[in-house]
Amino acid sequence: MCKTWFILIGSCLLNVLSFCQNTYIPDNNFEQVLIDLGYDSGSLDNFIPTNNITGITELDLNNKNIEDLTGIADFKNLQVLDCSRNSISRFNVSLNTQLRELYCHGNQLSSIEVTQNPKLEVLWCYTNALQRLDVSKNPNMISLILWENNISDIDITNNKEIVVFGCENNNISTLNLSNNPKLRRFQCRGNLLTELDLINNPDLRYLDCGENQLETLNLSKNLLLNTLLCAYNNLSELDLSGNQYLRNLECKNNQLCNLIINNGNNDNMAFIDFSDNQDLNCVVVDDRNGDHSLWQPASFSNYRESLNQCGSFIPIDELDDFIGDSYILPILINGNYFTESGGLGKPLYSGDNITVSQKIFIFKEQGCLSNESSFNVTINKEDYFIPKYFTPNNDGANDFWYVFDNNNSVNNITIYNRYGKLLKFLSGNSLQWDGTFNGEKMSSDTYWYEIVLNTGELLRGKFVLKR
Repeated sequence: MCKTWFILIGSCLLNVLSFCQNTYIPDNNFEQVLIDLGYDSGSLDNFIPTNNITGITELDLNNKNIEDLTGIADFKNLQVLDCSRNSISRFNVSLNTQLRELYCHGNQLSSIEVTQNPKLEVLWCYTNALQRLDVSKNPNMISLILWENNISDIDITNNKEIVVFGCENNNISTLNLSNNPKLRRFQCRGNLLTELDLINNPDLRYLDCGENQLETLNLSKNLLLNTLLCAYNNLSELDLSGNQYLRNLECKNNQLCNLIINNGNNDNMAFIDFSDNQDLNCVVVDDRNGDHSLWQPASFSNYRESLNQCGSFIPIDELDDFIGDSYILPILINGNYFTESGGLGKPLYSGDNITVSQKIFIFKEQGCLSNESSFNVTINKEDYFIPKYFTPNNDGANDFWYVFDNNNSVNNITIYNRYGKLLKFLSGNSLQWDGTFNGEKMSSDTYWYEIVLNTGELLRGKFVLKR
């Protein structure tokens, strides 16, 4: 009987103790918020009934001049905590295992421990003094904002569900985004990044990677991109021809040579600024005559519809093909002589005597664009020269089958097809054929000629038309 009585008394005491258990809240501003919310009553005494707070799922402590969050551990069912814009230097949420959203930005935090919060989906901890952050144990994370801290390394390879990631104004030099296929908004402005691999982020819509040290940026797999801010980098080329949903572009203060934005959506682009790219002389667009009046810089006007056209505005000298026993290179106004395309090979100079048959290139570079022309020098010491082929493609090279008559030896020429049909008669003062018959282009084939010299001698042979 006595034993039963003591058990009953003990049970009652435990219930009373449980009911009367208090949570220590040393920060008066923290306690005042709980009083204002009705979870405590009376004057400030640094304690609150624990039973009053265990069921709280959301707690808003934003901008309440709080310095100490001691006591937060007893909010066992807390799912959303906003303690932003206070003066908190540290807190412990390791016992708040139900936490899904944590907003602690605008404090004085030097560290945050969230490895015991596996359900965490949102963490905004920007504008603090964080030097490190471990989110490897938060597989459900969808939004992580940590800009304006002192973080040099962040690993989000375990955060496969992340949609929004902001890490601006830190000291980050490398980032691995290969395991974040759902990423839509990514902001990394103001770091030390030299490269950025976004191939595995096909859902990306918003990218701000300005003020880094990027030299290349491949966005060929980010076809849904809407906004690109990449100013103040070292980019030399930017190809956005595949980004048909792009509406906002800021790429000023780079080292761009090529800017390609002929993506079929130029008319719908709301904002474009490619100012202060000193070597940028040409921008490839949908329509060179379209309305670009709101694009920056407003003074820019050299729009083209293909990259091949970009060099066409650079003046370049052009010389005719030559056949003879020697050729003296004339003085050039625009360009320099080279033995290979692109300003390669051996340089040649005005006044050089060319005594060997060759193709000579005239090349001019302006900024990071260039233009080029070429001509053929055929060294022939005979009275006449009969070419073996020609390519009438209107490209300025070998467009005519042309017999060079050095000493006026040729009287006339007749041209036949392989079946003996007469196609063209050429008199002595016009010894070239453009590859047509009655206005129709002749097909690639072998053709035959008869050349009558002034001496009466008859020369027969064949040549090839190549298209």
